[in-house]
Amino acid sequence: MPVSIVNPNNYSKLSNLDSKLVDSEGNSFPVINGVARIAKMDNYSENFGVQWNKFDKTQLDLKNDGLSLSKDRFFQASGWSAINLSGQDILEVGSGAGRFSEVVLKHTSANLYSVDYSDAVSVNFKNNSPIAPNRFNLFQASIYEMPFLDESFDKVFCFGVLQHTPNFRSSIKSLINKTKIGGEIVVDFYPINGWWTKIHAKYIFRPLTKKMSFDSLLKVIEKNVDWLINLSKFLNKIGLSHLTRFIPLVDLKTIPSKGLNTSQFREWVILDTFDMFSPEHDHPQRINSVASMFREFGAEVTFSDYVIYGDGFQAAVVRGIKKV
Repeated sequence: MPVSIVNPNNYSKLSNLDSKLVDSEGNSFPVINGVARIAKMDNYSENFGVQWNKFDKTQLDLKNDGLSLSKDRFFQASGWSAINLSGQDILEVGSGAGRFSEVVLKHTSANLYSVDYSDAVSVNFKNNSPIAPNRFNLFQASIYEMPFLDESFDKVFCFGVLQHTPNFRSSIKSLINKTKIGGEIVVDFYPINGWWTKIHAKYIFRPLTKKMSFDSLLKVIEKNVDWLINLSKFLNKIGLSHLTRFIPLVDLKTIPSKGLNTSQFREWVILDTFDMFSPEHDHPQRINSVASMFREFGAEVTFSDYVIYGDGFQAAVVRGIKKV
């Protein structure tokens, strides 16, 4: 049975009518660029709409020949297998341009229900709806007001998003609420590695950069990216890599070193640097704290540690099974 699509304000079922989703009380949500907009177009995640409309294919495996970083991260972080996802209802929260939507639709036969709070959904729809239109259901919606009933999904995942939500704990609760009893939840997030985590260019400059217009910030990054890349590479080469944390640039070690040409590498660096400095929220967490949140909201923790994927990359991951 398909997952019910409901108005998150009153849980009344939503139906398609004249390019809108409408409930029994006459409340409606517009469908724009193929996507139902349950959330307002302008909100705290607006930077991600700008980001993914500009870098719409940068992180997609299909665009980068020979690269399977998104696929590797999805299956390694989740611990799931493609065969076991067959026919399952999966919720993806925070889809961005659809790097993981692509993986689910291309490599499994699961039914994917995906939400993002920003206009990145327009890009995701364009990128991925042709792959499996009958299995792809996409919405612009807040993690706190998703258009689904509680206990609707067999699997729920949220990668690279939670640290950018206003309330990390409430976000975990929302994910677990939408999971069926016995269903699985997986998240990854920015970790706190120690007292030095926030002694970093990102947190030094963010009070200024998050107040800049997105166009201005992007222009500053694009103007300076080449010499900053060269400086970072030089420090790594002479054994002073610990100083790169003070360079206002993404850590180059987090960018794929294989499978990208020089232009693609530069584009990825600009994207991830913009992603560092533009979000309204950035709240890294300790892994054991996130595991405690899982338990608080009725999930048994089955894994809480770092996962290695791709060419030596790592992600802080917590997995759980909903018990109550």
